[in-house]
Amino acid sequence: NIDCAVINMSSLKPADEKAVITAAVETGAIVTAEEHLEHGGLGSIVSQITAKNRPVPVESVALKNYAQSGKPELLLARYGLDANGIQASVLKVLKRKSK
Repeated sequence: NIDCAVINMSSLKPADEKAVITAAVETGAIVTAEEHLEHGGLGSIVSQITAKNRPVPVESVALKNYAQSGKPELLLARYGLDANGIQASVLKVLKRKSK
């Protein structure tokens, strides 16, 4: 029972600032998901854009440190990049939104 929108951010530079700001205005919270290190990745860029233009809660689903190797589906689950991990981040950001 949660309405979500998905934006495909195919590059970090140039970032689609208009899409991020529009999402912040329309939803009031953002979750980013990427198979990349959190530091310096999409979550960082989205956080910078929202902080300057439309502050909203942002959660980042990404690697906290370098990843291990293994089967893709197991790695996605391990690092929270599967459907369950992304859903958990959405629920977490929604709790922050309501405060």
